[in-house]
Amino acid sequence: MTHVCIIGNGIAGITAARNIRKLKPASDFKITVISAETDHFFSRTALMYIYMGHMTYEHTKPYEDWFWEKNNIELVRDYAQKVDASAKTLSLQSGGNISYDVLVLASGSSGNRAGWPGEELKGIQGMITYQDIEAMEGNTENVKQAVIVGGGLIGVEMAECLHARHIPVTFFIREKEYWSNILPPEESKMISRHVRENGINLLTERSVKEFRGDSQGRVSSVVLEDGEEHPCQFVGITIGVHPNIKFLEGSGIETNRGIMVDEQLRTNVPDVYAVGDCAQHHNPPSGRRPLEQIWYSGRMQGETVAKTICGNPMKYVPGIFFNSAKFFDIEYQVYGQMNAHQQDFEEQFYWEHPDGEKAVRIAFDRESGLVIGFNLMGIRFRHEVCERWLREKRSIEYVVEHLEEANFDPEFYQKHEDDIARKFIQDYPNHPIKRKRKGAIAAFFGL
Repeated sequence: MTHVCIIGNGIAGITAARNIRKLKPASDFKITVISAETDHFFSRTALMYIYMGHMTYEHTKPYEDWFWEKNNIELVRDYAQKVDASAKTLSLQSGGNISYDVLVLASGSSGNRAGWPGEELKGIQGMITYQDIEAMEGNTENVKQAVIVGGGLIGVEMAECLHARHIPVTFFIREKEYWSNILPPEESKMISRHVRENGINLLTERSVKEFRGDSQGRVSSVVLEDGEEHPCQFVGITIGVHPNIKFLEGSGIETNRGIMVDEQLRTNVPDVYAVGDCAQHHNPPSGRRPLEQIWYSGRMQGETVAKTICGNPMKYVPGIFFNSAKFFDIEYQVYGQMNAHQQDFEEQFYWEHPDGEKAVRIAFDRESGLVIGFNLMGIRFRHEVCERWLREKRSIEYVVEHLEEANFDPEFYQKHEDDIARKFIQDYPNHPIKRKRKGAIAAFFGL
């Protein structure tokens, strides 16, 4: 019998476990999952809604509580502290050891810290694990003023969490606008404006110097590099994440920022694989980054590695890049290649609704006119349509002419395709729109 050990109870590890069990019965493969986080697999993206009171922990579990028994998977509630790859053993925090035949590393990520003085004070934390949400319950009790340091998706989620509890929030970011290293300038300004309109005191171009505490060892203020001091009793640090790989020191498994893997998610050590947030690709698929901390990437990697382990070697092929998020009330989608700043080889067509909370950006190659990416704010496009257009290398003219195909907003929502097309014709009068559009475009331009 082959013993497969999986370190990690997130989407990548559990997907690998489920798919191995689908392909191999318990008589052939024993599966052990090692995780100290929770008794059940849960949706990590829903953590914020537990704190906000919109959901309970029970609501975040995709599977029944008897999932482990039903699938003949053993859960070990512990932390892996060391891997001996030559002996094929794991050392656990509790002091025990586990032998394996195949090891899948799905250890996820931890929040970054900058090493600021006072980071160890009570009331300072991140928001990544279930334990973080539990800690927030205690750390935000009777808090009069909270501070968040660092932007990104976790930062805005934490701001929304605290705001839902009516806790005043001051939000410090180093950039001029929110998430400006990822979002183009107009969208970045839109989110900055929207965050402020939702009652968050967003202060840009600010850098932290230190945290100060009270006599009880709890944070009492944050001091900025310019000497400005802001009182607070809670601090959320959201300055990015890093793969959990420290326990692999001395194992012989190659690491860099993450655990180095090939196209089949294999490490440099036989029978050891890595998936999800902790996996770093030697040669990432075209258009993808070496490290990708995205939910659906972890799911796809779990499916891929399961097939390889079960004797059907597969390359990881994630397809066209996609991601989505929510900034308070503004939904965000991105497909394909979208640069925060327009590159020499491309054009970026941008339309924004007068309400300042809806926008469409379409990136296309300057020479060929082929569309390479979409950025959507407050407007939803159909995933399968955007992916098909990018895969089929459709032209910008074709996309503008067929925008109705992509629209995925609910019934009775206002449609904006004609306005978007009118703006495109104004911005790019030399790009022919071949189809005679109905409505406002035809009337305005006499097409």
